[in-house]
Amino acid sequence: MNKWKVAFFSITGLFIILITVVIVWATSPAEDVPIPTPNTNIARTDSILLVETTADDFEKLAMKYLADALNNSALPVDFVVGDFIVLESELTVFGVTVPFSMEFDPVVNDDGNIRLKQTSMNVGKLNIPPITVLKLLSDSVQFPSWVIIRPNEEEIFVDLSRLRLYSGSKVRAKEIDLKNDRILLEIIVPNE
Repeated sequence: MNKWKVAFFSITGLFIILITVVIVWATSPAEDVPIPTPNTNIARTDSILLVETTADDFEKLAMKYLADALNNSALPVDFVVGDFIVLESELTVFGVTVPFSMEFDPVVNDDGNIRLKQTSMNVGKLNIPPITVLKLLSDSVQFPSWVIIRPNEEEIFVDLSRLRLYSGSKVRAKEIDLKNDRILLEIIVPNE
């Protein structure tokens, strides 16, 4: 057999194997990520401040804490708060950069943490399931410990109980009403 035929079939076989491995990896089920138990210890001496803010100010605050948690490195994602919370970024697949955006509806838990439930998605002209995009996002971006990507549930869990503000203060969400541009947060300030 000609050495060029052997080389051609070898390279073609390696390419097919590589594509198969990537497709299997991207479409394999993600492992379940449990929600940690909330850290809601509030002393009787703590002061609780109720803060009302707008979606624009909330977006700036969230981006500031994300940037600080990622050591001020360039954020690989853009976070926009409007009628929905929109996450925009890019995926690189086989050397091709594909922009994507996902819309989330925020839901406040009883413990003051936030679940961002995925409602719609746009990945260029591709039809990729949200589970795959969230899995790729969690594997490619090192989010802080208080941001938990849960691909199987198609949500992002924001564990505010683990977010520490300056001087040891804590924050809890009370209400997020993006339609009326009203966000209520509780700031728990330790007095001891």
